[in-house]
Amino acid sequence: MKGQASSVERPAPSVEQGRRDFIATATAAAAALAIGDVALLNAQPSHESRVNDHVSQSRSFKLRYAPHFGMFRQHAPGGLENELEFMASEGFTALEDNGLKDRSVADQELIGRTLARLNMRMGVFVAHTIGWNEANLASGNEAARDTFLQQVRDSIPVAQRVNARWMTVVPGHVDRRLEMSYQTAHVTEALKRAAAILEPHGLVIVIEPLNTLRDHPGQFLSRIPQAYQICRAVGSPSLKILFDIYHQQITEGNLIPNINQAWDEVGYFQVGDNPGRREPGTGEINYRNVFRHIHSRGWQGIVGMEHGNSRPGREGERAVIDAYVAADGW
Repeated sequence: MKGQASSVERPAPSVEQGRRDFIATATAAAAALAIGDVALLNAQPSHESRVNDHVSQSRSFKLRYAPHFGMFRQHAPGGLENELEFMASEGFTALEDNGLKDRSVADQELIGRTLARLNMRMGVFVAHTIGWNEANLASGNEAARDTFLQQVRDSIPVAQRVNARWMTVVPGHVDRRLEMSYQTAHVTEALKRAAAILEPHGLVIVIEPLNTLRDHPGQFLSRIPQAYQICRAVGSPSLKILFDIYHQQITEGNLIPNINQAWDEVGYFQVGDNPGRREPGTGEINYRNVFRHIHSRGWQGIVGMEHGNSRPGREGERAVIDAYVAADGW
């Protein structure tokens, strides 16, 4: 009848046939288990491959944001290499380290090797001793200029160890006894000589205007148009502007129009919100729009995260990462 199971009876298997079936089934199961164990063993990645797998599967930021050492110390307490691995695992593809030049050669080489392994780029480091309270370049003093130029020469092997391209220069304090135009000429001459030293090596000085209203009173270089004028006067690919958005929000605001005006001479960006100089979203700057704008102009360089964390501990470190995810998420 349609729908009913067949009533045809099959003979029961013999004891010998049952034994053979059992052995065959057990052998197949053991072989499968052995193959699984081997596959599992072969699938266990080394520490390095686990990191690289994590990097390949992590988020992808639209811009090359560059944290600095110490920013994620609570998540990566094991030292320089561990911090870099954590940065990479969170999707960051660059590093900046103002104090790189003061590190041992061994540490510089370790940083260089680790950056290469993680496919990260090196951002800025400071090339010289900054005259926070003295006019080391603006005064025209030849001894001060010669010292500066030697420090630039000494920065070349440092840059080479970490495959860096950019180094920060701050011309120092104003000379209160000298008219500003003369000071500009002195700074321009010093930077022209420094650029000539670096140009054969493909290295670039980025001069950083600093705000004088809150953090660095008395500094010679404070405005983007001022830095633009000096870069144009020098006329070298080895001299560009470090556009620190935090400083320029305080000094002159008008961020996106100034970025557009200076675009051809900008070699590097740094960020920090105002007030407080903490991560994006903690102050008044609309970093979502600023980041979207520089990305729309085809920015392929680095955006240095030169700021502190608004909150302490692991929670504060995670807040920094979340802030960049939000600001990058247009």
